[in-house]
Amino acid sequence: MSAGLNHAQLQAVHYVGGPCLVLAGAGSGKTRVITHKIAHLIEKGMPAKRIAAITFTNKAAAEMRERAKGLIGRAAKDVLICTFHALGVRMMREDGKVLGLKPQFSILDADDVAGILKDAAGGTADMATARQWQWTISKWKNMGLNAEQAEAAAADDNEKIIARVMQLYQERLAAYQSVDFDDLIGMPLKLLRDFPEVREKWQAALGHVLVDEYQDTNATQYEVLKHLVGERGRFTAVGDDDQSIYGWRGATLDNLKKLPVDFPELQVIKLEQNYRSTSAILRAANNVIGPNPKLFPKTLFSELGEGEPVRVVDADTEEHEAERAVARIQGLRETSPHKEWRSFAILYRANHQAKPFEKALRRANIPYKVSGGTSFFDRAEIRDLCAWFRLWINNDDDPAFLRAITTPKRGIGHTTLAKLGEFGTKYRQSLFASLFSSSLAASLPDRAMGSLAEFGRYINDLEYRARQTLGAEAAKGFLMDWLKEIGYEQYLHDGEDSEKVAAARWTNVLDFCDWMAQRCGGQVEDASGANPSAGTGELKSLLEVAQTVSLLSTISDREQDQDVVTLSTLHASKGLEWPHVVLVGVTEGMLPFKLDDDGGRQQVVSDETLHRLQEERRLMYVGITRAQRSLAVSWTRKKKKGREMVAAQPSRFIAEMGLDKATVREDPREKLRALRAEFARKAQVGAADAVAAEAAAGR
Repeated sequence: MSAGLNHAQLQAVHYVGGPCLVLAGAGSGKTRVITHKIAHLIEKGMPAKRIAAITFTNKAAAEMRERAKGLIGRAAKDVLICTFHALGVRMMREDGKVLGLKPQFSILDADDVAGILKDAAGGTADMATARQWQWTISKWKNMGLNAEQAEAAAADDNEKIIARVMQLYQERLAAYQSVDFDDLIGMPLKLLRDFPEVREKWQAALGHVLVDEYQDTNATQYEVLKHLVGERGRFTAVGDDDQSIYGWRGATLDNLKKLPVDFPELQVIKLEQNYRSTSAILRAANNVIGPNPKLFPKTLFSELGEGEPVRVVDADTEEHEAERAVARIQGLRETSPHKEWRSFAILYRANHQAKPFEKALRRANIPYKVSGGTSFFDRAEIRDLCAWFRLWINNDDDPAFLRAITTPKRGIGHTTLAKLGEFGTKYRQSLFASLFSSSLAASLPDRAMGSLAEFGRYINDLEYRARQTLGAEAAKGFLMDWLKEIGYEQYLHDGEDSEKVAAARWTNVLDFCDWMAQRCGGQVEDASGANPSAGTGELKSLLEVAQTVSLLSTISDREQDQDVVTLSTLHASKGLEWPHVVLVGVTEGMLPFKLDDDGGRQQVVSDETLHRLQEERRLMYVGITRAQRSLAVSWTRKKKKGREMVAAQPSRFIAEMGLDKATVREDPREKLRALRAEFARKAQVGAADAVAAEAAAGR
C-alpha cells in the first residue's frame, strides 16, 4: 500500500510510536503522506474510528476523504476527517452541556456577530466600528483571552471599551444559546482543560491525530491538540514553516517552536523532493526564502529537469503590465502543450489589483474567473433571505430564527430575545417552539408576547403559502409580495450610507428571487421585467425549492472545472498549482506590502517590521511555488497613488530570486508578434508550395 513513496515519505508514514513533525515542502506530497499514514495505522490494527485527520478547509477535508477512500475503501467513512472547527462542533454537541450549552446550539455567522456587537453598544456604534470590534475580539479569542483578561491586557482606552463590549456580547451569546466561529475552538479547549472526564474521554477515543497545514494553527488550536493527545503524544503534525502566511489571522510559528519543547521525543522528518515544479522555479523559491530564519532548514529539489528560466517582465503602468501578462498567456498557449485556459493563473497580493487584468482579458476574449472573492450566495442580503427559508423548513433552526426575527427589525429587542432564549434553555425547546408555550407569558410583558406571537403566526402563514405556491410566475409574485410585506428594500437602504451600494444589494435580491422562481418551473421574467426565462418544466412548490438552498455551496465547487484563466490573490492560491503562472505587481510597497524600513535601506528595523517582512517573503515563496512549468514575475515603473502616478521600484524579492539578468527579461508582446509573424510566414510558404504542386500536377 506504500508503493510509490520516496524514502522520506515512507519514514513519515511508518513512524507511529510517538509525536512526529513532517516538514512538507511545497509540492512534496503531504496529502499523500497523510492518507497513506491513515492506511498504515489501520494495517497495524488501529480501528479507523480512533484516527482523526484535521485540516483547515472543508474542501481540503473532502479531498483527503476521497483519497483515503481510494486507499482503504469503506473504512474511510469511519475515520474522523474534518476541520478544526467541525471537530469543535462535534465536541460541543456531545459534551457542551457541562458549559450550559444544549446540543442544538446556534452558530452565528459574521453578519449576526456584527449586528449583536452593534446593538450591545446601545446604538452608539455604526456597522464599520462593529466590524473593527469583531476583528479585535476574534484576535483575543484566538489568543485564548476572555473579556476580563482582554480588559486587563488592553493597550489603550479603545481596547478597554472593546473588552467591555465583548463582555456584553458574550452574555448575549449565552442567553441566545449561540456561539461564534472562534468559540468553536475556544470552548472545546475549555472542555478539555477544565473538565478531566471530558479530556479523558476524548484522549481514549482518539488513538492518533494527524494535523494538516500545521503552520497555520493559532495558539488556541495548539492547546486543543496538546490536550487531545496528552502525554503519550500520538500525533503527526504536517506543515511547512516557509508557507506560514496567516499571521494576521492568528497563526503563529511559535507552535512549531513549542513542539520539541513540549514533546522532547519529537521525530522530525523532512520532505524536500518537489513533484510539482522545475529546477529553475525551485531555485528561485529557495533563494527567496533563504534570508528568513530557519526553525528546521530544508532545501527543495526536483527531478523534473531544469525547465524554462524564470522571466522578469517590467512594465510602465498597471495597464501595460496587464497587456503583457495577457500577451504572455496567448504566446504560451500557442507554443506549449498546455492549450486549455485552466493551465494559466495570474496571481497578485491584493484583490484590488485584479481590475486591469480583468479588462485586458475581456478585451482579448479570454475567459477567466476571480478566485478568493465573495460568492454570490455568501452575500449578506442572500443569507438574510435564506435564513427565512430555513425557518420555514425547520422551525427549530435557532440561528435562522434569530436572523429572521431581527432582519428587518420588528420591534423585538435583545432583552426579549434573551428571556426567550433562557426560557427555551430551561424547557429544552427551540426558540420558535417557545413562542407558543402558555408558560412564556409569565416571563415577558404583554407587548413583547404580542410581537412574538405575531411573528410566529406569520412564519406559519408563510410556510403554508410557500407550500401552495407552484410554478415560476406564482413563486416570483409570492417572493416580491413577501419582500414588500417585511419592508426589505427599505431595510437595505436604511442600513447603507451609500445609495449605490444599497441599490446593488437590492439588485442581488431580485436576481436571487429570479433564480428561485425559475426552479419552480414554467417561465419567469428577469429582474428588469422583460426577457422571460425558461424554468425547469416540472412545477414545484416554492417550499420544495427552498429546501435545496442548502446545496448552493456546491455551486462554487464546480467552478474549478471551468476552462478559464484564474485570477487569484496569493493567499487564496495556497494549496493550488498551475502549469503557467504570472506573478504580478511585484513592486516595493505591494509585495512586500507597505513596510516601514524605507525599501530595505534602513540598517535597523523594528521587530514587528522584521516579522512582517518575513511573512511577506513567505508569501512570495508561496506564489513562486504555485508554478509547475513556467513562471513570469512582473513589476511596474509607475503606480497609482490617489489620482497621481508616482515612481515605483521592483520588489527586493526579485533581486533575492538570484536570476541571470542577461537572460530573463522579455517583452511578451514582442514575442507574441514574432510568433504570429512566423506562423503567417509558414502559412504563406505552405500555400505557395501547394500552388506549385498543383501546377506541377497539371503539367
